[in-house]
Amino acid sequence: MMRNWQRGLYAVTDPELPAAADLAAQVGAALAGGAVLIQYRDKSADAAQRSERASAVLACCRVHGVPLLINDDVELAAAIGADGVHLGRDDAALAAARQRLGPRAIIGVSCYNELPRAIAAAEAGADYVAFGRFFPSRTKPRAVQADVDLLRRAKQCLSVPVAAIGGITADNGGALIVAGADLLAVIHGVFGHSDVKAAARNIAELFDDEAAIHRLKAFSA
Repeated sequence: MMRNWQRGLYAVTDPELPAAADLAAQVGAALAGGAVLIQYRDKSADAAQRSERASAVLACCRVHGVPLLINDDVELAAAIGADGVHLGRDDAALAAARQRLGPRAIIGVSCYNELPRAIAAAEAGADYVAFGRFFPSRTKPRAVQADVDLLRRAKQCLSVPVAAIGGITADNGGALIVAGADLLAVIHGVFGHSDVKAAARNIAELFDDEAAIHRLKAFSA
């Protein structure tokens, strides 16, 4: 049975980090720390290597009952039986991905700092939308800047989960949850740490501390 993936830590892999040498083990640590959704993101490996790595990560996700999404690659997701894909501006069209992967697939769409794009994606059948970057990012240092108020506006007009990405840590993620983020998509803030499980737990616990969230909401009101 799959864990509810619609609220919590969304851990995203990065082959450029040292932890990628033992990626499945690192993903297992992130899951043990509380990640509710995993994305396999790999822009560098050849097709065979990507398939091997993604399959190992999928096996780990199955043990923990957590969905695995594939970044960009609809065909890889279909080939290994992943739970869905995450699509960007230049990736396969949402309709084509849905047709290939079926009605139960989880399909997310990057919307950068563009609320109209998110509205269109949700209306077209996206299961979640993602905004960012919100903070300086090591993975995408030139990514467009998104304002925290965008999350507030998105929650007012969208019925699908909203993910925030970009430079998120346990220190700054709480403000994004307060503003409306249902998912915190984190790369370096999880897999860039020597203790991946602890890093994941520190972020995942932000969603559990409802009292602190309410205090932040009152402070920012």
